[in-house]
Amino acid sequence: MSSRAGTRLHTRVLALAVAPLLVLSACGGGEQAGLEPPPLDAGESTTTADVPSGGQVSPPEGWEEGTETEDQSEGPTDDSGEQTEEQTEEQTEEQTEEPTPEEGEPKEVTIGAAGDLLAHAPVIANAQANAGGDGYDFSAMFADVKGLLTDNDLTICHMETPLSPDNTNITVPRVLVFNTPHELADAVADAGYDGCDFASNHTWDQGLSGLADTQQVIEDAGLQYAGPVADEADAGHHASYQVDDVNVAQLAYTYTIYNSGQPTTDIPPEAPWLGESLWPVIGAEGIIEDAEGAKADGADFVVVSMHWGNEYWTDPTDQQREIAAELLESDAVDLILGTHVHVIQPCEKINGKYVIYGLGNFLSNQSPDTTAGKLRPETQEGMIARFHLRKDADGEVSSQMEFQPTRVQIDNHVIRLATPDQNAETYHRVVETMDRLGEDACDAEPLS
Repeated sequence: MSSRAGTRLHTRVLALAVAPLLVLSACGGGEQAGLEPPPLDAGESTTTADVPSGGQVSPPEGWEEGTETEDQSEGPTDDSGEQTEEQTEEQTEEQTEEPTPEEGEPKEVTIGAAGDLLAHAPVIANAQANAGGDGYDFSAMFADVKGLLTDNDLTICHMETPLSPDNTNITVPRVLVFNTPHELADAVADAGYDGCDFASNHTWDQGLSGLADTQQVIEDAGLQYAGPVADEADAGHHASYQVDDVNVAQLAYTYTIYNSGQPTTDIPPEAPWLGESLWPVIGAEGIIEDAEGAKADGADFVVVSMHWGNEYWTDPTDQQREIAAELLESDAVDLILGTHVHVIQPCEKINGKYVIYGLGNFLSNQSPDTTAGKLRPETQEGMIARFHLRKDADGEVSSQMEFQPTRVQIDNHVIRLATPDQNAETYHRVVETMDRLGEDACDAEPLS
C-alpha cells in the first residue's frame, strides 16, 4: 500500500466551484428502468458534460534543469602551481559527464481484466437459489470463464457495487442504491481474480461505513483493493501485485463519488480525501503524479482503472480519448482499463500501450429482455482482456493485447464465452467494436 500527501488536492479543490449533480446514474437492470438506446452511427463521438477547470488538466510541466554546484576542489597544476588549460578542460569534462545509467533486467507480465460486476437484485436472487436459500453462491456464474481468468499472471476485476460483511440492507429491485452479499468477493477470488477496484459511481451508496466494509470484504477474500478508501491515513492507496520479480501497481479513479449522472468535483465534506480518487478533480496531471509515485515505490508497471464515459454509448467521448492520450504518452502509465458504460467500447494503442475504453458488463441483469426493450443487447456483453507487458533493459515498455468476448445468460446469470460457434452474434459485434476507431488504432486479436 502506498499513500501521498493531500496538499495538491486541497489546492485544486479550492480552485473548483461546481454545483453538485445529483441525478442518479442509471445502472438499472431487471425490474429497474433502463435508458433509451443512443444512436449507433459508426465513428460518432460524443463529449461528456463539461467539467470545470481541473476536470482536464494539461500534462505536467517538465522538470527544470538545476544548476550544478561549483566544485571547489583543486585540480592538477603545472610546475608553476597553476592549472594548465588542458588539465582544466579535462577536469571540467570529468565533473560534468553524466553517469551512465545501469541497465535493468527485462521484466514481463501477463495481466487479465474483465468488465463490470454489477449484482442487480435478480443476480442476487439466483445466487441465493444456488445456495439452497442459505446464504449466497455466485461461483456457478463464473464456472465457464474460470479457466481464462486463472490463465494470467494476475487478473483484475471491477466491483461496481458495495459489499456487505453481514449481508444486511441488501439490494432490492427498482432502487439504484446497491449493496451486495459478501459471498460475491469469495466467488471472485475462487474464479481466479487477484484483486478488484471499487472506483465507481456507487462508491457512496452505503456511505463512508459502506466504503470501509467493501474494502474489508475484498481484502478478507484475499484480494488486492484499489480505489477510494474510508480511512484518511490511506489516502492515495494503490493495489500492489507481486508476480515473481515483477511488481505491478493498480490505481483507480471514478468520475463521481456520489451517484451522479455526469462527472463532478463534488466531495463528501466528512471525507475530503476522497477527492484523491476523482479524476475530474485531479485531472490527468494528478494521475500521472500518482503513477510516478507508484513507480518510485518500486512498481515495474502501472495499471490505471478509469470509471468514465457515457453509459450505453459504444463510442468513447472526446474527453476519454484526450485523457488516455495524456496518460499513455507519459512513461508512468502502462495500461488503462475503462469501466462504467455497460457496453464494450473500442481499444486504442498509444505510444505502444493500450487503453480499452470500456470492458462492458461481465456480470449483471441488464438486457433488453429484462427492461422491456429499453436497454441494448450490448448490455449483456463483456470480455476478458489479456495484456502482455514487457519492459526491456532500457526501461522501454511494449505490449500486446488479446480478448475473449463474453455474454451473460440472463436466466441463470452464468457468464458464457462468445465464439464464432457459440453466441456468434455477440462475438462478431465485440470484434467489430474493438476496431471502431479504425483498423490502425488497435491491433488487439480475439482469442477464439
